[in-house]
Amino acid sequence: MLKLEARPAPSALWSYASPVLALLLTVLIGVALFAALGKDPASGLRVFFWEPIRSPYALGELTVKATPLLLIALGLAVCFRSNVWNIGAEGQYVLGAIAASGIALLADKDSSGWIVVPIMLAGVAGGMVWAGITAWLRDRFNANEILVSLMLVYVAVQLLSYMVSGPWKDPHGYNFPQTSTFAVVTRIPRLFTGSRISVGVFLALLGVLASWIFLFRTRAGFSLQVGGLAPAAARYAGFSSRSALWVALLISGATAGLAGALEVAGPIGQLTPYVPAGYGFAAIIVAFVGRLHPVGMVFSALLMSMFYIGGELAQSRLGLPKSLTGVFQGLLLFSLLACDTLVNYRMKWGK
Repeated sequence: MLKLEARPAPSALWSYASPVLALLLTVLIGVALFAALGKDPASGLRVFFWEPIRSPYALGELTVKATPLLLIALGLAVCFRSNVWNIGAEGQYVLGAIAASGIALLADKDSSGWIVVPIMLAGVAGGMVWAGITAWLRDRFNANEILVSLMLVYVAVQLLSYMVSGPWKDPHGYNFPQTSTFAVVTRIPRLFTGSRISVGVFLALLGVLASWIFLFRTRAGFSLQVGGLAPAAARYAGFSSRSALWVALLISGATAGLAGALEVAGPIGQLTPYVPAGYGFAAIIVAFVGRLHPVGMVFSALLMSMFYIGGELAQSRLGLPKSLTGVFQGLLLFSLLACDTLVNYRMKWGK
């Protein structure tokens, strides 16, 4: 009988090398998948791992995709390190987009360019309010935050559908469920002409620095992590599990809401039913592949954005289904889980 036995001392080297091994396994399984679908594996790997970085414009698109993934993952890492399992970042992302759109729709061509600031703040507030619902239900009724945050995703999507099909529907949009295009002054400033890279990338990098300082250089961040690793020790030390719950979820909601605001006021330029692109769920993988460390999540966000772009190119150039993006994301996650299991446990035959 094959069983798993805990290792006395897991290898520190393999703990960090595990994501790299998981990526290699994902590539190998991807090669087999392309061959099974009757496609040239070399062409498949090219659209996933070479085309997204082959030109300055491609690198810009890679950065555009990676920015919301990184922002959401930073907030989720705070939650997961605190042992708070926020699975509904997608809903907080959508609420941030809705709240930011509400401010953007009030602007016109004569508005000041500073209106971008309240648009971003509205997105942050929207995400925090949506995450606050989960925190309140967990705090007041001990509801499971996994189920509550996940179910709120579908509520957020339905609210988005109502807004773009009802009160905010563009009267000149040929009956499409979408808002009117936002005024130019509401758009997030772009860094380069001919590229969609915006100042959002600087906000994401600033979030990396702020997250690192908060988690590893402040008492509040230390108390959150102690509460996640050893709740009894945290209570003995006087750390409040209640405040840790609220702080972790509000931070996560704020970063997800900011990501939603950057999307609607940036690359999209209006609110549509296609705002939920799965970033909130993909960011969970980004967080764990990046080892819940702000710097590691920069690289995992770039990797995940390559999967998004590669999936779109595989659909247009190779005739493969768009769902291939989700397949590669799932392969990476399960490969990482398998590698982490073998880092901490060893297989042993026994009766």
